[in-house]
Amino acid sequence: MAKAVLVADRDIPFLAGVFEPWFDVRYLAGRSIGPADVRDAVALVIRTRTRCDAALLEGSSVRLVATATIGTDHIDLPYCAGKGIAVASAPGCNAAAVAQFVAVALRTCALDRPGATLGVVGVGHVGSLVAEVGRRAGMQVLLSDPPREVAEGPDGFTPLPELLAAADVVTLHIPLWPENRDFADAAFFAAMRPGAAFINASRGEVVDEDALLAARPGLGRIVLDVWKNEPDINRALLAAVDIATPHIAGYSVQGKIRGTEAVVRSVGGTFGIAPLQAFRVEGVTLPQEPYDIRHDDAALRRDPASFEALRRTYPYRNESIMPF
Repeated sequence: MAKAVLVADRDIPFLAGVFEPWFDVRYLAGRSIGPADVRDAVALVIRTRTRCDAALLEGSSVRLVATATIGTDHIDLPYCAGKGIAVASAPGCNAAAVAQFVAVALRTCALDRPGATLGVVGVGHVGSLVAEVGRRAGMQVLLSDPPREVAEGPDGFTPLPELLAAADVVTLHIPLWPENRDFADAAFFAAMRPGAAFINASRGEVVDEDALLAARPGLGRIVLDVWKNEPDINRALLAAVDIATPHIAGYSVQGKIRGTEAVVRSVGGTFGIAPLQAFRVEGVTLPQEPYDIRHDDAALRRDPASFEALRRTYPYRNESIMPF
């Protein structure tokens, strides 16, 4: 009896050989997965580089789209719901890695001054850990998250205009919802205190890059891990920022393990395969070198056109090694 077809992004780590006992697996470059590739597939295991919408999925046999990422903005959720296609993600899988990235950026840029104010915009899985990073560094921490404030009440949150006016460092950790596109716009940067630093390790589309470039003379250090139009990033913006990295803030060994485990278990749950539901990545040795963000910055500046290659060949970090 022929096995059902499963299409997987070839760059998801720790996946090779896992599905083969139950599926005919096709490993493909995520950005190149097309309608012909998924026509007869029952499951699609992806990352952010695969846009899952009617153009890809219409007429296919896909029953599950599982993404090894915290976000689902690359998936047309209403379309999938209307077609009865289940969607699974890995919420929080790389939160600790992004918190490590921010901590190292703060230390590298000498922004982790005791008594300085860190403004965290977006207080979900990632933002909550980044706030703890700031507190461990002895910083004053302000939090802004209007949806959570509505759900939980105003205690502990600061209105965004007040946060921007007070923070020495503003760091974004918001999802890419339609209403969040160009969230950090000209008014946002004008409201920041003069000389304040800005960090974005969420999604490139939440920042108006033209507005950021225009505001650059009045800002302090700028750290960007995410960009609009990846991998064809804005070279003028690249030259203007202090630290630039190729969307690798969440690239830790532990984060990748959690993401892969999540998608494998979701496949197991959807298709009733008990060994996959209990899947764990075993026997991985963690690197012991502290993270040097300057290495990633230098690699991107040397060859911006290698953005995707740098991500694909990235040596995953040990997220537990923190600078403070």
